[in-house]
Amino acid sequence: MNPSDKAKGYEIKKQTLVDAFKKKISEKDLGKNPFSLNKKTSNLFRTRKNNHSNSLNVKTLNQVIHIDPVNLIAEVEGMTTYETLVEETLKYGLLPPVAPELKTITVGGALVGLGIESSSFRYGLVHETILEIEVLTGNGDVLICNKDNEYKDLFYAFPNSYGTLGYALKIKMQLILAKKFVKLTNLRFNDINTYFEKLNELCQRKQAQYIDGVIFKKNEMFIILGEFVDEAPFVNNYTYMNIYYKSIQKQKINYLSTHDYIWRWDTDWFWCSKHFGMNQPFLRFLFGKWMLHSAVYWKISHFISSHPLINFFFRKISKPSESVIQDILIPVHNAVNFYDFFQNSVRITPIWICPFQFTISENRYPLLKLDPSTLYIDFGFWDFVPSNKPPGFINRLIEHKTEELNGFKSLYSDSFYTEEEFWKIHPKSCFSQIKSKYDPKRSFKDLFEKCVRKK
Repeated sequence: MNPSDKAKGYEIKKQTLVDAFKKKISEKDLGKNPFSLNKKTSNLFRTRKNNHSNSLNVKTLNQVIHIDPVNLIAEVEGMTTYETLVEETLKYGLLPPVAPELKTITVGGALVGLGIESSSFRYGLVHETILEIEVLTGNGDVLICNKDNEYKDLFYAFPNSYGTLGYALKIKMQLILAKKFVKLTNLRFNDINTYFEKLNELCQRKQAQYIDGVIFKKNEMFIILGEFVDEAPFVNNYTYMNIYYKSIQKQKINYLSTHDYIWRWDTDWFWCSKHFGMNQPFLRFLFGKWMLHSAVYWKISHFISSHPLINFFFRKISKPSESVIQDILIPVHNAVNFYDFFQNSVRITPIWICPFQFTISENRYPLLKLDPSTLYIDFGFWDFVPSNKPPGFINRLIEHKTEELNGFKSLYSDSFYTEEEFWKIHPKSCFSQIKSKYDPKRSFKDLFEKCVRKK
């Protein structure tokens, strides 16, 4: 299908969706029954009741409309997964500047939910790579929003809004040039102070294309440098029997195809495949590549958590524990402090480490309380922690420590803030002002309702 046909197809799908949306908002009191998304994929880890009577079916808005290899621009529908986008851009030797680590993350989801990856020390979060958004607002209007036009307030408010200000129907984004392979250098450290000092230094130099890391234990931590190369003396593959995260401890130098580098974490959902037994060679061989995919792990996990009887059974046969699934941004000068707290109070390993810094000199994004002059470290940790404490006890410790250290918590997973605490972190007056302007009928939930409230 050529670009003009894809563009026409998008216009038809968009109009069908908008017509259905306008019909519903004219018939119902949406303030009491706001809309939700009906889509194929999700990377949220917070269980909520689905509102099937007022859902927007956006499943078909999942195509790459056009790649401009001269101006390095991609035009995509909002529910396009990064797997689909990367497959298309690599045909032209191009990539999204920030391609989040799981294949089923969508461009629209990463835009509103703070997508991050190992290039974020260089390019910022996903939303900084976005040039233009076509937004369906709560009024049923479709607005083209960019950094300079009359709807720039909505453009800048979209990051960290999680679909509460409108839905991104179409997105125009920047691309970068790529090469065929990525050379990986795994630098080992045994001292946490030296580790974060070196990480900060390497990020400021900006010599590598990609930087992230893993803390396996107190005296075993790695910084992983990724560099584009045209040729490779060998190329490893971690999509079947071999496990990527284990290679970090074994090989100082490694090479992957660029495609496999982008998805190096997806096969084992970082290291969470262990909860499904897929770190065992026999099961890995038996179930093969069908099981080795973040989408499959997520569906199984979601099925268990969303069915009360199955969830009850698993809790009965398991030791008391608390699910701790979080990504926490901490200023680099407070990273050691957070790590010390985490080691003493939570004790999850491994921990994914991903540096991030804004590419702009001032923070124009009103729903993000972050300092553009500061390098932040994303601590990613996803596991169950043995606990006899009340539900949410450990997560609350993490939330309080994050605030104490001027950090910022991603809202894709469970949060335990009170409403008062939440609106101290996320500026309520600014959110309410933009919400009133673009969603006066409250067709969509507000940010606290969407991301925290347990219903």
